[in-house]
Amino acid sequence: MYISMALSLLSPIQSSTSLSSFTLTTFPAPKNASFLSSIYSLYHPKGALGSSRTGSSFFGGFRGSRRIESTAADKKRQMVSRNGEFDEGEIERIGGQDEELIQGHDDNSPSSPDRWDVLGLGQAMVDFSGVVDDDFLKKLGLEKGTRKLINHEERGRVLQAMDGCTYKAAAGGSLSNTLVALARLGCRSISDPPLNVAMAGSRDRAVHNVFYRTKLRRANVNFLSAPIMDGTTGTVIVLTTPDAQRTMLAYQGTSSVVNYDSCLASLISKTNVFVVEGYLFELPDTIRTITKACEEAHRNGALVAVTASDVSCIERHYDDFWDIVGNYADIIFANSDEARAFCHFSADESPISATRYLSHFVPFVSVTDGINGSYIGVKGEAIYIPPSPCVPVDTCGAGDAYASGILYGILRGVTDLKGMGDLAATIAATVVSQQGTRLRVQDAVRLARSHEFLLKSSGVRTDVGS
Repeated sequence: MYISMALSLLSPIQSSTSLSSFTLTTFPAPKNASFLSSIYSLYHPKGALGSSRTGSSFFGGFRGSRRIESTAADKKRQMVSRNGEFDEGEIERIGGQDEELIQGHDDNSPSSPDRWDVLGLGQAMVDFSGVVDDDFLKKLGLEKGTRKLINHEERGRVLQAMDGCTYKAAAGGSLSNTLVALARLGCRSISDPPLNVAMAGSRDRAVHNVFYRTKLRRANVNFLSAPIMDGTTGTVIVLTTPDAQRTMLAYQGTSSVVNYDSCLASLISKTNVFVVEGYLFELPDTIRTITKACEEAHRNGALVAVTASDVSCIERHYDDFWDIVGNYADIIFANSDEARAFCHFSADESPISATRYLSHFVPFVSVTDGINGSYIGVKGEAIYIPPSPCVPVDTCGAGDAYASGILYGILRGVTDLKGMGDLAATIAATVVSQQGTRLRVQDAVRLARSHEFLLKSSGVRTDVGS
């Protein structure tokens, strides 16, 4: 299959050069070889998979020397008790909307793939997405459009206050939104093999047995971490107001524990793209796990992608973020505020300036700017991606969906950066125009077909067997 590609990043681009026609270069890969071998050799001039990133690496000039200064109310009542707990069986029934069983891979089965196209490391959370008005937020003392960490008791109070509201439950978390969209895009294609997508993290026994793993498997995403015994479920309550603004309340539960062990190392060793969710930086001692995981990824030839996740998270863990981004990241996903936070830019700085600046440190930079569009940055330059037209209903999950489009384009061999960005923007607009954070199966099929047209227009052969 002609899906191997290389980012042409080593030759300098003059500041006056337009990226509107900048493309990725494709060429055939050896059968059964990692499609990332060539792209990795460009990031890592030593050439071989697994070679050291230090010394002569593309980033050598920056290393260590430079830092940037449901649903009905009666079901709701059944789910939530006075202490804020909920019944997993009810979550299972409520979360069953827009689900379709797609054959997945059992991590303990001999039919598991030789390599994972994408492995994500993130928080296993249950999402409650509800529609509320401004008065609801005021009564609870919540600032609209913000993200707040809450404790067990606060979660119970909010869920009880939602009595009478409609909401959806899903196997959630920012990273899982991206992986589900990616898997749905990649599961149905006449000309391309299905994408092998997996997630690792932590979850409690209840979610393991009833909800989380089942929901992800139905979307062809395999959750490969063992459950934590006697734990509590992490949840994110997403409150969306009529103006499509989201307010997020996160209770971490036992999803606040992510350990690096031989199982995770083994999974990373057979992964093409390793994605680290930025919210993990909030968790105690997780930076050690992230560092070891990124080292293992590069040792085995994988690309490392990092999601910025949240401005306040970046500000609280700025040094840790840059330890990972500056030393390991090949791809970074951020919105305009997060990109400025990374650069220590003021709010007056344009997102294109932040994109260009970050691209001096990270080979591939993706920055979204809401209704204003988005940017892709490479080697100090940026290409503007106009927004895809839509009527916004719920902005939650827009950035997650956009990231899935970029990953899908890379994995499927899209060579035109503008075309890749347009695809990602269309996917994001599709999610924004609905209630909920997940790309629906029928929309994924339609968008994947449009991608096949994009492949043909990019000159990539899709009719050659692997």
